[in-house]
Amino acid sequence: MKLTITILSLVAMFSFAEIQQDAIPTTEKTVAIYGSNFSLVNDTKSKISIYTGSGYVTLNKGSKTSISCKVGKTVHWASKGRKGDVIFKITSDMCGETIKLSKVMD
Repeated sequence: MKLTITILSLVAMFSFAEIQQDAIPTTEKTVAIYGSNFSLVNDTKSKISIYTGSGYVTLNKGSKTSISCKVGKTVHWASKGRKGDVIFKITSDMCGETIKLSKVMD
């Protein structure tokens, strides 16, 4: 009788351990940089309008703007308050830097 109870206890204990392993969720880590900005300089020869993801900005030639460094977001051309084609996607290496528009244009 003791042997049967001991065996049943061991089986129950191992079954519980397997259930616990299956119940542990797996997680993936995503790294995002927040609270940082980068500067975009209009080094082209004309006045341009862009959509930064949070608003519309018009840049005269030679002027610059600060953009939040939200990795993965896109910056678009803009015209008459509407966003247009994508100019570039924000990458982590842009954060804290000064970027020339001519270098990121397609």
